[in-house]
Amino acid sequence: MKQLFLKYGKDESLKRYHPWVFSGAIHHVSEQPEDGEVVQVMGAKPNADGRSWDYEHLGTGHFQRGSIMVRILTFNDEPIDKDFYTKRIRSAYNARKTMGLAPVNDRTNAYRLVHGEGDMLSGLVIDIYKQTAVMQAHSVGMHNDRMVIAQALKEVLGDEVQNIYYKSETTLPFMAEMSDISGFLLGGSTDDVAMENGLKFHVDWLKGQKTGFFVDQRDNRALLQHYAQDRKVLNMFCYTGGFSFYAMRGGATLVHSVDSSQKAIDLTNANVELNFPDDPRHQAFCADAFKFLADMKKDDYDLIVLDPPAFAKHRAALHNALKGYTRINEKAFQKIAHGGILFTFSCSQVVTKDQFRAAVFTAAAQAKRQVRILHQLHQPADHPINIYHPEGEYLKGLVLQVE
Repeated sequence: MKQLFLKYGKDESLKRYHPWVFSGAIHHVSEQPEDGEVVQVMGAKPNADGRSWDYEHLGTGHFQRGSIMVRILTFNDEPIDKDFYTKRIRSAYNARKTMGLAPVNDRTNAYRLVHGEGDMLSGLVIDIYKQTAVMQAHSVGMHNDRMVIAQALKEVLGDEVQNIYYKSETTLPFMAEMSDISGFLLGGSTDDVAMENGLKFHVDWLKGQKTGFFVDQRDNRALLQHYAQDRKVLNMFCYTGGFSFYAMRGGATLVHSVDSSQKAIDLTNANVELNFPDDPRHQAFCADAFKFLADMKKDDYDLIVLDPPAFAKHRAALHNALKGYTRINEKAFQKIAHGGILFTFSCSQVVTKDQFRAAVFTAAAQAKRQVRILHQLHQPADHPINIYHPEGEYLKGLVLQVE
């Protein structure tokens, strides 16, 4: 196995079990590895004579050119093989059993089984939709291991999974060098309807965003249902309309869904129709969010959801992202009815909770509205955060009452 040797003093994060090795920490390699190859990471320490070095094994993981050069999979000296993946997937599955999500039930049959670093499988995501597992690789190493991972997944879940769909065309680097980045690894089901808290939704694992649905908002959608009674609801950046059909079940008098993608609007309409056929309370609009908010009348809505896509996917975009969050929330504060409820979110990993809250507070002050925090929201338990990897806390949300 090829080895990467760290610069002296660059081993502190690994000794604290952080699962990423950055390119700037590498001193030299024993032999240049290929993207996706399993490598050992070695730490340096001076010998007693002060003229030579000793090296110790710190971790094993997938190599990949770029800023994050190694994604650590284990801090032990062990092979990355089918037994390894089976052990890790079984641990993740047992955690979901503790959460009451696995095995699936007749009210909720969608959940995240593997959440990257949170389940000590950096670069891998697996979502379960009824009897279909949708697997997504965020590293070349996980892409290379996809068939072994599928075998391990089937061994752990048995008959609970009949289909495994691999969907990584939007998440892999160096895509031009790869093949077979989408398609069924097992089965081939065309049944795309899953269920969450008794509500049905279509899962577009072929062409949809992420794995086809945003299962990370399950708990927050259920909370919104609690506040929807007798309210006029605006669901901005609606994607597949999850918040919209929860609002309808919660007793909203009117629900408007807005997205800049016509495909998202079509999915929203289809999902609303699954649950509330021919219900006149719902209407969807294909429109730019900022323009829609600017053009609407004040007091048109007394419950607004702002759940935009990530405004910043890397640190260089952080400043503009924070300006974007301030601007979109200020528009909502300006237009929401007196006593209205605002659900506002950021899914940008590089934006911290404090930075997001500061952007929202700035927006409230600029809109000159009195605001109280009712809830502070985050990702659900099946999107766990590795305590040594705080970057995994990507979803931040606030529920605000606006006077």
